[in-house]
Amino acid sequence: MNLASGKKNILIIDDEQVVIDSISKIAKESNFSFDSVLDAASALQKISSIEFDLIICDIMLPGMDGFQFLGALESKGIDTPVIMTTGYSTIENAVKSLYSGAIEFIPKPFSIDEMTSVIKRGIKYNYLQRIRKSNDKSILLVPCPAKYFRLGYSSWMNKDLDGSVLIGATNFFIKTIEPIRKIELLDVNEILTQASSAVKFETEDGLIHQLYSVISGSILARNERLLKEPELLEKDPYFDGWIYRLIPSELEYEMKLLIPCSSDRT
Repeated sequence: MNLASGKKNILIIDDEQVVIDSISKIAKESNFSFDSVLDAASALQKISSIEFDLIICDIMLPGMDGFQFLGALESKGIDTPVIMTTGYSTIENAVKSLYSGAIEFIPKPFSIDEMTSVIKRGIKYNYLQRIRKSNDKSILLVPCPAKYFRLGYSSWMNKDLDGSVLIGATNFFIKTIEPIRKIELLDVNEILTQASSAVKFETEDGLIHQLYSVISGSILARNERLLKEPELLEKDPYFDGWIYRLIPSELEYEMKLLIPCSSDRT
């Protein structure tokens, strides 16, 4: 991954040394530098003097938990992207972490490939975020349409007049993984739950990236064009590049946990 100059620095926050050692090894093999702490309070002290490109934080921590840590970052105006991880991998934790400001959620135990792919997305997210804030026009980032809703930064939904819902991947997410080599879709009539894996993307570097479903529901249709034209996701992610049409099962409740794309314009 050839982004801006300089070695990328990752902070790992976990109260289990074996987890720190595992993530550290993966970061080192990907040629990233890293630091680690055992609790969130120590992490905040370290962040005050060292700039990191990515933070990987456990949810269950002594003292301040991962959600409180996200709140502390927001209150201090620190926008370093955070990936949340936990052994208590419930749907509620996944959605809450994304709603609270994390960019990704990865359950334990994780494979080397899973952690490698999520780290590389996180590093690319940080790079794109800086590009967007600097108003650099070298990379075009298309915002999610105002009437849509999103889960974290990655997936979106739009309710149709007939009550069905279209879902897809945001342009920002696609930019963190492109170029895409292959897409693996679920079958029609399969059931999705919110924050479960909905699509798998294989990229040119051989990594597999998972996109979480924005809501729960039964797959009514899938965009077959994507299998032959994955570039549609890059060219038109919010319209021709839709992924599934769902019959939602918990729409009223789950929409309360989503972020309106209109807020991206304020």
